Amino acid sequence: MDRQGTGTEQTTIAVIGGGPAGLMAAETLAASGLSVDVYERMPTVGRKLLMAGRGGLNITHRMPRPEFDAQYHAQDGRIDHWLDVMDGPAVCRWLEGLGIETFTGSSGKVFPVQMKAAPMLRAWLRRLGELGVRIHVRHRWLGWTDDGALRFETPDGERQVLAAATVLALGGGSWSRLGSDGRWLPVLDAAGVSVTPLQPANCGFHVDISASTRERHAGEPLKAVALTVTAPDGRSRTRRGECLLTRHGLQGPLVYALSASLRASINAGDGRVVMDLMPDMTEVQLGARLSAPRGKRSVSGHWQRTIGLKGVKADLLRDALAREHWDDPARVAHTLKVLPLHFLSPRPIDEAISTAGGVALDGVDTALMIKSRPGVFVAGEMLDWDAPTGGYLLTACLASGRVAAQGVIAWGHDRFQGG
Repeated sequence: MDRQGTGTEQTTIAVIGGGPAGLMAAETLAASGLSVDVYERMPTVGRKLLMAGRGGLNITHRMPRPEFDAQYHAQDGRIDHWLDVMDGPAVCRWLEGLGIETFTGSSGKVFPVQMKAAPMLRAWLRRLGELGVRIHVRHRWLGWTDDGALRFETPDGERQVLAAATVLALGGGSWSRLGSDGRWLPVLDAAGVSVTPLQPANCGFHVDISASTRERHAGEPLKAVALTVTAPDGRSRTRRGECLLTRHGLQGPLVYALSASLRASINAGDGRVVMDLMPDMTEVQLGARLSAPRGKRSVSGHWQRTIGLKGVKADLLRDALAREHWDDPARVAHTLKVLPLHFLSPRPIDEAISTAGGVALDGVDTALMIKSRPGVFVAGEMLDWDAPTGGYLLTACLASGRVAAQGVIAWGHDRFQGG
């Protein structure tokens, strides 16, 4: 209840943050009969969700488990528990319960039939209203008072709120204009909560590609390529897909999927990556085709005619191979399969789709309660985990919100008297 007092004795659970994780926590709590207040610093909730859905909201993925779980490789299986509570099929069932039909694309990605996030968010807010959830906007969380009350900055001055339990779901540090600015991290650090610095995830990278190639092909896709990143411990990860050449280097789904490994490699002082420009052919097959008589064709014409190499891929090859070797089939074939790239640094955090870092997973229990702060739970991107785009990120955010809410319910079973 409000510190100034409203006379009510009703037990209130505070959910701080109106993104997917926070709204899922609020729904789960309210559906169990608890009184719930959501506090959001922006004028409206779900802003990042709406932005993510502008090009078609990818809500989850049909990939079966345990393949689905493997997308969270850096978390050593700790997110598996979240997915036991709410996995991809469960997300689809939940959407159907909101009256939102879904379809599965050819890649296995799941989208709402209407493609946009707005209808889903409207239906969700209707359900929350029916459950009695109260939403308070323009409330920036500042931390706690000495006696444990929540402090909020509001247009009318500071407000202090007493809560029986709290779910923190303030997002990471990317797309700050939409609400997730990471200003909560020093607050938790000062409160003795175990946190790690925020880092960009699902982001573009500066790559040591010649300025001429970047300028000539900025905005062009690199289709059907593969990247191999070797981690500091010697283990390698290879992914195939598509990425985009930019004025700074590379971005896009393939790069996002490997962003955790790329960051680790860069942080270890390496950043070396191998790109396979022609993954559909072996080095032997490429060499055999390139060995065909060139005749009067130019080297570039020969590459295009024999193996279909042109455009940005051809220029990347030229950057990596000395001119005197362009007519050497064996050298060209080898370089096409192990083109060396040097990833220098990620792009700024505010450009990233998501962030890693935040509340350390070792600092929370399996119910996502902060070990050093009983009654305070954490969900969503505030936690130090990472996932690629493709529905995995949003699914785990929703799942963590439900796990945190269930944690509150279990923790408060013998403590809450109202509701």
